[in-house]
Amino acid sequence: MFQRSLAFCSILITLVLFIDKAFAQVTAQKHKVNLVTRFHFKQLYGGVILIRARFGDYPDSLNFILDTGSGGISLDSATAAGLNIEIVPSDVTINGIGGHTKAGFIYKQELKLPGLTIDSLDFHVTDYELLTSFYGEKINGIIGYPVLKKYIVDLDYDSSLISFYSEGAIRYPRGGYLLKPLMRFQPFQHASLKDNREIQSNFIFDIGANICLMLSADFENDSTAIKKTRKRFTKQAEGVGGKIMMQATVVREFKLGPYKFMNVPVCIFEDSDNVTDYPFAGGIIGNDLLRRFNIILNYSNKEIFLKPNSHFNDPFDYVYTGIDLFNLKGENVIGSITAGSPAETTGLKEGDVVLSINNMVSKSLSDLKDALMKSTGNVRIIVIRAGELMEFHFKIKSIM
Repeated sequence: MFQRSLAFCSILITLVLFIDKAFAQVTAQKHKVNLVTRFHFKQLYGGVILIRARFGDYPDSLNFILDTGSGGISLDSATAAGLNIEIVPSDVTINGIGGHTKAGFIYKQELKLPGLTIDSLDFHVTDYELLTSFYGEKINGIIGYPVLKKYIVDLDYDSSLISFYSEGAIRYPRGGYLLKPLMRFQPFQHASLKDNREIQSNFIFDIGANICLMLSADFENDSTAIKKTRKRFTKQAEGVGGKIMMQATVVREFKLGPYKFMNVPVCIFEDSDNVTDYPFAGGIIGNDLLRRFNIILNYSNKEIFLKPNSHFNDPFDYVYTGIDLFNLKGENVIGSITAGSPAETTGLKEGDVVLSINNMVSKSLSDLKDALMKSTGNVRIIVIRAGELMEFHFKIKSIM
């Protein structure tokens, strides 16, 4: 009897040791997160991230926007034509802010980031000429869900560094907050806004949008979230689907996790293609707000980690002028001008070539946009119209 008990104990100890060793191996594998690559990115207007990458075996590096709001990966149609790449037609419709379009595809291709090659990607092809003119940088494509789902991606806006890690459990830095979004090819994050009254909803977590907050008109109308006494100004915005007119105003408070922002600029638009997936979601959280955090995207665990960075307390942009700036054929020009806006009243016209704004003389579209955004009081713009040098002054309005 004693020998049988001893043998049973021996078997039990062996089994426990085996299970403990196996669990330790699994735990070690689960917690092993390796750095794959790290490189610098460029921040465009509104904090949008631009990274350099190569497409397939083509030698030249291309410009790609990193976009959590995109459920796919894409290539600009003009870029595809320039590389003589055959595009396979399809009946797939790509929806975006500003409209929708049918897309062709380039199947089973490689994306080559610095230090990382990702294969078997299906690129849809669409026209990014408008985005190129808006940012003043050639936009060759957009990188979204098919790449982001494969890695843990760390975005450091303080150093403009992006890091790709292998999947697994990761120890997040101290001093931040862990979000648990719902993943539907895009992260949908629960948040709350307070103005006329407090409303909670889901919002697309979209680092590819250069705004703070965007609401669908249906959500805003049904929720009566914003005070009727708020000033509203018509403005133009640009998206993947083209141009769209919006109403710009503010909400008194927006809360994301434990982080509270006051007097947040918001754009309200007619979401005719239901890009925001209303009523499940009410709108979009854009990168002019999200860039105030260093962000870790962990799609496989359905987690996003936020840690406030040095931009957390940056002032919001409340400037309203009624103009937008574009770069067309190497020149910085004024786009369409909103009727009744300060820019129209002073006599500026669409197509005027902008040389300087408030003594900022630059060929960089981003510099001129920043100068306009940071304007206080009066704006001084020098333009060329039909070969003639002209100067205009006007007083800005505030959406506050």
